[in-house]
Amino acid sequence: MENAKNIIAIIGPKGGVGKTTISANLAIALSKLGKKVVAVDLDLGASNLHAIFGIRQSKNSLDDFIRNKIKNLSDIILDTEIQNVGMICGGDAPGIANMPYQKKMKLIRHLSKLDCDLVVLDLAPGASYNVADFSFIAQKALLVTTPEIPSLMNVYAFIKAAVFRRLLFFFKREQCPDLLDLLERAKDFPNYPHLKTMEGFFREAREINTAVADSAKTIIQGLKPFLIVNRVRAKGDIKAGKVIQKMLREFLSIESTVIRTIREDSAVGDAIARMKPILIQTPDSLFSQDIKEIALELGK
Repeated sequence: MENAKNIIAIIGPKGGVGKTTISANLAIALSKLGKKVVAVDLDLGASNLHAIFGIRQSKNSLDDFIRNKIKNLSDIILDTEIQNVGMICGGDAPGIANMPYQKKMKLIRHLSKLDCDLVVLDLAPGASYNVADFSFIAQKALLVTTPEIPSLMNVYAFIKAAVFRRLLFFFKREQCPDLLDLLERAKDFPNYPHLKTMEGFFREAREINTAVADSAKTIIQGLKPFLIVNRVRAKGDIKAGKVIQKMLREFLSIESTVIRTIREDSAVGDAIARMKPILIQTPDSLFSQDIKEIALELGK
């Protein structure tokens, strides 16, 4: 799966961190920079992105595309009240969250071909294979956390799971069963403590196949997670991203991490209750200011 240059994935490994609110308002902020944006609800089985945009119901959703009732994904794009922002509603039919591989690949192809400058994917919470795979195709994947320890640990767990899945794909492509076996052992680090870190893993991997191991290490070191720490209340909360940064460096050999923060803002709850994007309702709020700053960085 190649990275699509027009796709931004928003990931919230733990539920309730504000992922959907950020997805909708980031799409709006990017449109204010002159981008034509389509926001896609990929929280399959529990979609609610439409509610942030004030859309109560839609004629079609991803259900219809995945079940082949609609041929082209572009045919289910809804107009929103915001200029240059369209959206695709998620599916709520039983089983849609565990779509077969071929249907997933079809959806990925259609997403990358949508007629717009940027596609913003609002992914499901957790670290499922679907979430990991959709994050792989994105040019930029934004991981949303709050300063609380459980949320931070879920972000780290997601990145680790994504690293292992990416290595799995790579070793399969390179047809290296011995490295696949080593990768499986690395998941059981209590019994294989020398494989607890990526440095230890690649040390042993080089003994099996130096060329493939070095190529895989380059892929992992090239990862650049973009962390958004949401609902920051105090100066100490800003340090939350540094905790993840240190863990990624120590255990996964990922040196480069972008950290951005969004301040706690009571206006968010009011906007959600009114089914109106906060960027439209209160464009000068703390949340809106911080989202605009992130959009400026992503829209470069």
